[in-house]
Amino acid sequence: MASTNPNTFAGLSLLLDRVSEHRDDSDWVAAKARSPDARYILIDLAGDAFMRRDEERLRWLNADEREHLLPRASCSLLGIANDKPYFMLLLDDTHDVAALESALDARRMGLREAGLLLPADDASFFAYAKGLAHWQRETRCCAYCGSPVQSVSSGHRMHCTNPACGRLHFPRTDAAIIVIVEYEGACLLGRQAVWPPGRYSTLAGFIEPGEALEDAVRREVAEESGVIVGDVHYHSSQPWPMPASLMIGFTATAISPDIHLRDGELEDARWFTPQQIVDGLADGSLATPPKLSVSYQLLSHWLRERAGLDLDALIARSRRR
Repeated sequence: MASTNPNTFAGLSLLLDRVSEHRDDSDWVAAKARSPDARYILIDLAGDAFMRRDEERLRWLNADEREHLLPRASCSLLGIANDKPYFMLLLDDTHDVAALESALDARRMGLREAGLLLPADDASFFAYAKGLAHWQRETRCCAYCGSPVQSVSSGHRMHCTNPACGRLHFPRTDAAIIVIVEYEGACLLGRQAVWPPGRYSTLAGFIEPGEALEDAVRREVAEESGVIVGDVHYHSSQPWPMPASLMIGFTATAISPDIHLRDGELEDARWFTPQQIVDGLADGSLATPPKLSVSYQLLSHWLRERAGLDLDALIARSRRR
């Protein structure tokens, strides 16, 4: 059974109505944008957001600030939460971000860092806005005829400007699987050479065309580690707009423990018992994936289910040593 705690960046639907039925109603959107309750998140060219300088929260703009500071910035509707309309303002190279930081008493921060600091709702809003902003910046021309495209549906569609084509383009999400594999009381973790010393994580990879999720799990695990997987079960998912992925988490059971590194992506892969994880964290020889990621949640879930261990507590204890 998956954890009841949502993954970082997940759970925004509990707060936000994306009101997709209103995106093409320009008058409705414009009225919401002028509302004194409207709130705007700023995303810069690097995909960073503006945060309060003295607090771990997003620096939302109100309608007056938007009109005064950024009246011509590209604006996209995110949705309605707590009866307030939320929008994204996308900055470009004509905007003086340093001046904006000063005027708003703000600082900029990337999603990886901010996701560990922000309240859950702010982190989810940031992830939503960053993913939408990346797609908007990357989608400049029609993939069918090469003509320029125009933003429509309050930033959620791109329309080909060629009358002979006129196709609509929709935001792209690259689906990937991520899995914790078990065999007789041990879990399979791998590491890439570029990672910090001692870090091991669950295995992951992108889904290929015509492939079921379970088949993608089996293929990726076999390609990376040589381990053959049998049963596969869904755990949870996580938006991962870095730049445009959706991580779909699974638990799985291996048919045999034999490891044969194959494609060169992993520097090492090995089986860890709960006790080996406890010992590795205690002596500093093992580092977990960042708490931001669903990989951490998969490992946390496995330790809790198999050994009654709390990963957060184990890490906190190791840092006090």
